Amino acid sequence: MNALLSIAFVLCWSSGFIGAKLGAGSAAAVTVLMWRFLPLAVILLVVAATLGRAAWRGLAARDVVRQAAIGVLSQSGYLLTVYYAIQLGVSSGTTALIDGVQPLVAGALAGPLLGQYVSRRQWLGLCLGVAGVALVTTADAMAATGVAAWAYLVPFLGMLSLVAATFLESRSRTRVAPGVALTMHCATSAVLFTVFAVGAGAAAPPAEAGFWAAVAWLVVLSTFGGYGLYWLILRRSGVTKVNALMFLMAPVTAVWGAAMFGEPFGVQTGLGLAVGLTAVAVVQRDGRGARRKSGRSPLPDAHSLPACPAPKPQDSGHRLSGGCS
Repeated sequence: MNALLSIAFVLCWSSGFIGAKLGAGSAAAVTVLMWRFLPLAVILLVVAATLGRAAWRGLAARDVVRQAAIGVLSQSGYLLTVYYAIQLGVSSGTTALIDGVQPLVAGALAGPLLGQYVSRRQWLGLCLGVAGVALVTTADAMAATGVAAWAYLVPFLGMLSLVAATFLESRSRTRVAPGVALTMHCATSAVLFTVFAVGAGAAAPPAEAGFWAAVAWLVVLSTFGGYGLYWLILRRSGVTKVNALMFLMAPVTAVWGAAMFGEPFGVQTGLGLAVGLTAVAVVQRDGRGARRKSGRSPLPDAHSLPACPAPKPQDSGHRLSGGCS
């Protein structure tokens, strides 16, 4: 059962990058994002007002502001860059891989910013992860035609937005229920994307069945499927299991994109993905070794959804966030 849940989770999470590619073929990024979040926010707000009022009790104004800010960084800023990069022609696999190095970057920054121990092996893992990104990005750029070089910097902006959200959330001492956080993040995203779409004159959805199919794909598979399975696996198997599964998204997305859209997947792409997975193995192995010696990991040991924050750990460590695709 756990294996089936893990497979379903990886597929649902990876589907976010594929759904972004589907939507990019029929409408502008802000149009897709507006119609992905506007109906979803309405549904979540209705549920919150009727069935989930108890979870909102005791929530201070500063907690609402903090969650809104986290939503802007981890969901609005991140997704806008992902969709825009794919719309510019960056492959879904490359975008997923760049997103995938976020916990390595956040882990490296945990030392200087949070005063947490970062080992040499973990720095090696970060360097390997960056090397893997460089290999895949170079292969993608060489195979793609008509894609500007600066377009490959766009996913990095989204990754840095996730890092900022990670550290902002790690400073929070209030435990916010997952449903409450998701509602606030989706509502914030709905407002922002609606403003962006109206301002750009792109609010009207195209009269194409493919557009609504992409929106349904993103809401059902990416938001509810990925988010729901994330929490189920987290509660059944713990954060380390989720952390490991998150790094399977890049190779799965790359293979999926190649099969569905004919995106480039050559020897160099495969090598870059292998280097990236090796980086993850290096960091994970070091974390397990540290826990055996001291009872805790030298780095935060969770790669949770920034749009769907995980419960705070009981020790003094901080968790790492990943992106909601």
